[in-house]
Amino acid sequence: MANTTSAKKMVRKIAKRTDMNRARRSRMRTFLRKVEEAIAGGDRTAAMAALRAAEPEIMRAAQKGIVHKNTASRKVSRLSHRVQSLSA
Repeated sequence: MANTTSAKKMVRKIAKRTDMNRARRSRMRTFLRKVEEAIAGGDRTAAMAALRAAEPEIMRAAQKGIVHKNTASRKVSRLSHRVQSLSA
C-alpha cells in the first residue's frame, strides 16, 4: 500500500482514471454492438445510421487513448465496408 502523500494521491488519480477509461471503453463497445446488430439484421439504412453515430465515439476513444489510433481507423473501415456490402 502507498506510504507517502504523493503515492496516495497517485492511487486516487489512477482509480479515477481507470473508472473513466472503463466507461469510455464500454460506451465505444455499445456503439459497436449497435452497428453489428444492424448489420446482422440486414437493414442498410439502420446500419448506416448506427455507423454514423459510432464513428465519432470510436475516434474519440482513440483520441483519449482508450484504443490506438490505427485500431480505431481499422474498426471504422471494416464496419463501413460491411455496411456498404449490405444489399449493394
